[in-house]
Amino acid sequence: MTKTTYSTKTLILRFIPYYKKYKGILFMDLFCATLTTVCELVLPLIMRYITNEGIRDLAGLSLKTIGGLSFLYLILRLIDAVANYYMGNMGHVMGAKIETDMRKDAFSHLLRLSDTFYSNTKVGQIMGRITNDLFDVTEFAHHCPEEFLIAFFKTGIAFIILLTIHVPLTLIIFMIVPVMTVVAVFLNRKMRAAFGLQRNQIGELNAQIEDSLLGQKVVKAFTSEEMEQHRFQKGNHKFLEIKTLTYRYLAAFHTTIRLFDGLMYLTVVLAGGIFMMKGYIKPGDLVAYLLYVTTLISTIRRIIEFMEQFQRGITGIERFVQIMDADVDIKEPEDGVTLVNPKGEITFERVSFEYPDDHNIVFRNLNLQIQPGEKIAIVGPSGGGKTTLCNLIPRFYDVTEGRILLDGRDIKDFTLQSLRENIGIVQQDVYLFSGTILENIQYGNPNASLEDVMKAAKEAGAHDFIQELKDGYDTYVGERGVKLSGGQKQRISIARVFLKNPPIILLDEATSALDNESEYAVAKSLGELSKGRTTLTIAHRLSSIRNSDRILVLTEEGIEEQGTHQQLMDLKGLYCQFYNRANEMK
Repeated sequence: MTKTTYSTKTLILRFIPYYKKYKGILFMDLFCATLTTVCELVLPLIMRYITNEGIRDLAGLSLKTIGGLSFLYLILRLIDAVANYYMGNMGHVMGAKIETDMRKDAFSHLLRLSDTFYSNTKVGQIMGRITNDLFDVTEFAHHCPEEFLIAFFKTGIAFIILLTIHVPLTLIIFMIVPVMTVVAVFLNRKMRAAFGLQRNQIGELNAQIEDSLLGQKVVKAFTSEEMEQHRFQKGNHKFLEIKTLTYRYLAAFHTTIRLFDGLMYLTVVLAGGIFMMKGYIKPGDLVAYLLYVTTLISTIRRIIEFMEQFQRGITGIERFVQIMDADVDIKEPEDGVTLVNPKGEITFERVSFEYPDDHNIVFRNLNLQIQPGEKIAIVGPSGGGKTTLCNLIPRFYDVTEGRILLDGRDIKDFTLQSLRENIGIVQQDVYLFSGTILENIQYGNPNASLEDVMKAAKEAGAHDFIQELKDGYDTYVGERGVKLSGGQKQRISIARVFLKNPPIILLDEATSALDNESEYAVAKSLGELSKGRTTLTIAHRLSSIRNSDRILVLTEEGIEEQGTHQQLMDLKGLYCQFYNRANEMK
C-alpha cells in the first residue's frame, strides 16, 4: 500500500466530489449557517444603540423601542434555533452518507486488488482504514464547509463593523490575528503527524490482536501466552507513547490560543479604555466593540478547536486515499469480451512469471497446450510453480511475459467476471465464510435451490456428514469454518464447485485433507464432474492422478516431463522417483 503523503489541498480536492450527490443538503446547511451568523452579529448592534441612547438621553428611551428591539431579537433567535436544528440533523446525516459512500468505494477497490497487495498488507491495517479512520469523516464532511463559512462571515463582518466604530483599535486587534494563525498552523502540522502515527499504530495493534486470537490454538499448544502478552504490551505501550505525544501538542495548541485570547482582551481593555478616556470612542461603542471582539475571539477559538477535528478528518481521508491509490495490478480490459460457453482449450505461449513484489522468478518461457476436456495432473517439488501456474489462468496474477490463450484468444481480452465465472477452483487452503453450511455451498451459485445444494453435496461426498449434524445444512460453521474438521471443510468447498458446474476446473490439492474413504468417494465424483471439462489437478498423492490423460512434472526448470502415468514410469525419471518414494512412505 502506498505510503505517499498528500498535501491538505490535494486531499480536500479528492474529497469534494463526494458532496456532489448531496449538494442540496450542503447548500441548505450553508444557508442555515449564514442565518445563525447574522442572528449572532445583530446583538452587539442592539446593545450599542441602547447604551449610546441611554447615555445621550435616558428619558428618550421608550418601552416601545426596547420592546421592539427585544421582539426583533426573539425572532432572530427562533430563526437561529430552526437553522441550528437543520444543521445538527441533516448536516450530520449528510456526513454519515458521505462516510458510507467512501467506505463502499474503499471496499469495492479492495476487492479489485491482487494477491500481491494482500501478501504485503496486514488485514488489521486495512480494517482500521475502512472503519475507524472514516468515523471522523462524518464530522469533517458536515462541519468543514460550515465552520469555515461561519468563520469567514463572522470575521469579515466583525472587521467591517469594528472599522466603522474605531479604525486604530481595530487595526491593533487584527495585528494579533496573523501571529496567532502562524502559531496555529505550525502546531496543526505537528498534530496531523501525531494523528497519522496514532492511526497507523492502532492498525498495527489490531493486526497483532487478530493474529494472536486467530492463532490461539497454536499459542496454547506452544505455551506462548506470556510471549504474546509481551508482544501485545510492547505495541500497546507504543500506542500510549504516540497518544501522549498527541495530547502534548493538543495541550500546547489550546494553551497558546488561550494566551492570544487574553492578549486580545487586554488590548481592548487597555487601548479601548485610553481611547474612551480621551473621548475618541463612546461608551456604547466600546461595549459593542467588546461584544464584537468576544464574537471574533469565540469564532477564532471555534475554528481553532475545529482544527483538531479537521486534522482527524484529513488524516482519515489521507489513509482512505492511500487505499484508493493502491495499484490495481489486474486491469479490466477496455471493451472486454464476455466469455460464453468456452470449449476449454488452454495454451501457454512462452510464459514467464515473477512475483511483482519480490521479483522471485517462478518459471521462464513455459509452453503448454491443453486440449478441451483434457484431464491434466501437475506434480513436482514444492516451490516449482504448480499453484502459480493454475493461478495465472483466472488471472489472480498476470504473466510477466508471453500470454495465455483460452480457445485461441488471450485471456486478457475477456472480462474478469466472465473469465472467472467459467472456472471452478478448489484451493489447498480451504476458506469458509462465517455462516451456515447451506450459505457456504450456495456461494458457488447464490440462486441455487436447497435441492441443488443437496445434490452438489452428495456429489462431493458431503451430504452424509451434513445430515448427521444437529442442524444439518443450517449448521453454523464458525469463523473460517473452525467448527468443522479439515476433511469436512474440504468437501464443502468441493461441493461449491459442483454447484457452480464450470467448464474449466482447477483442483489445488482438492483431496489433501480427506481420509481414504472420503477421498475415494470424492475422486469418483470428480471423475464424473471432469467429463467433457478441462481439468487441472495439483496433487501430492500420486495415486489419485494415475488415470489422468496427461501428467506434467513441473520444477524450477519448467516442465521437465509429461505423459501418462505408465509412460512416465517407463521413463524412470523424476516422476518415477516421486511415485516410488510415495509408495515407500505408506
